[in-house]
Formats: sequence, C-alpha cells, structure tokens
Amino acid sequence: MEIYIKNIDEIEKAAKKFVDEMGENKVFAFYGKMGAGKTTFIKAVCEELGVEDVINSPTFAIVNEYMNGHGEPIYHFDFYRIKKAQEVLDIGYEDYVYSGNVCFMEWPELIENLLPDDAVKVTIEEEMDGGRVVRMKN
Repeated sequence: MEIYIKNIDEIEKAAKKFVDEMGENKVFAFYGKMGAGKTTFIKAVCEELGVEDVINSPTFAIVNEYMNGHGEPIYHFDFYRIKKAQEVLDIGYEDYVYSGNVCFMEWPELIENLLPDDAVKVTIEEEMDGGRVVRMKN
C-alpha cells in the first residue's frame, strides 16, 4: 500500500487511509530519515484513532502511552537514543509489543532483532517536490 501526501493539508486524509489499511495488525515499524515526517504522521494516525492526548515524540521517555477513542492504549516508541538492546528490554518492551495493543515505532532499525515477525514495515520518504510517500508492507 502506498499513500502520497502532497502537503501537510493532506495528512488527515492520508492518516484515514492508513487506518483503513491497518487491518488486524498491531505493530508498525516506521522507517525514514530524520525530518521525513514519522512523528507528524504517527500523530495524525493517532488522532484518526481517536487519541485526544497531546501526541509528541517520546525521544527521551522512549515510549509514550495514549488512549484511543475506545479507551484502549496505543504505544508510541522512539528508539533514536537507544545505545543497546538491553535498554529496550529494561523498559518492558516485550510487555508492550505483545500486549495486543497498537504500537508505533520510530527508528526501529536500532532494535531490528527485537521486532516481532508480524511487524508491519512503514517507510516515509521525502519526494523531490517536498511531498511524502508512505509505504506499508507486511
């Protein structure tokens, strides 16, 4: 699945399409360069899922928890500052990932060997025209 986002005004529509394509999947690993828009897109997807909390990157906390519109938790990870896998395990990573709740992960390449087999890989790339392409593949 591929979504093209011409500009920030289209992000809400793109987030809706992404949510429609999520299916039964729970773990989403977001790949993209610094500034590609991973946090911005995850924020839009969380809002589409009914999150009313303030949504921001959990760079220092490693994980933020939000509640969706049905009162179920959504976990948002940012592994950018991770130095070794043990740090991730120490925060209870497996409890979050295997909880059956939605998990969005930024910088998953830093914990690649810990990703569940069924994690959906999502790449966000900036195009020459400044737009973004979001690709989701199971």
